[in-house]
Amino acid sequence: MKRLTLIAATAALFVAGAAATAQAQQAFYPQPYIGGDAMFWEVNPDNASSRDSVGLRLNGGMQFNDYFAVESHLGSGGSDGPVELDYLVGAYAKGILPVAPEFRLFGLAGFTEVDVDIGRESGFSYGAGAEFDITPNVAVGADYMRYLDESDATFDAASVGMRYRF
Repeated sequence: MKRLTLIAATAALFVAGAAATAQAQQAFYPQPYIGGDAMFWEVNPDNASSRDSVGLRLNGGMQFNDYFAVESHLGSGGSDGPVELDYLVGAYAKGILPVAPEFRLFGLAGFTEVDVDIGRESGFSYGAGAEFDITPNVAVGADYMRYLDESDATFDAASVGMRYRF
């Protein structure tokens, strides 16, 4: 009888521990997040040589479930000769593919306005990236965005940075 009680108590502790672990790993949605990145940008006008530099980008969003979020970007900084990035601002839908509990791939599609010294343009934007959780609330990530693809110029950026989920 003592042996059966010991086995039942051990099983109950195991089940309670497993349930607590599963509860601790479960994300609560919607989940807001913010982040900051180094943004390596390039503008390529059709009638001139391409220019590139490094700026900063802030991003923030709301993740609604494991597969979908909305996100916004605000970037500025960096210059290459006569071309300086005054700002970029955009809003995007974010599709997420969870590869592992701590690793995700994602795609972004939306609308961006970019203001550089050679002009201001806005249009459809798209990109892709990946994130890896280093703690339950902090992730590192990288992405590549085609912010503008207009008839007279393109504006692309590769970014690397961190995200904090609340």
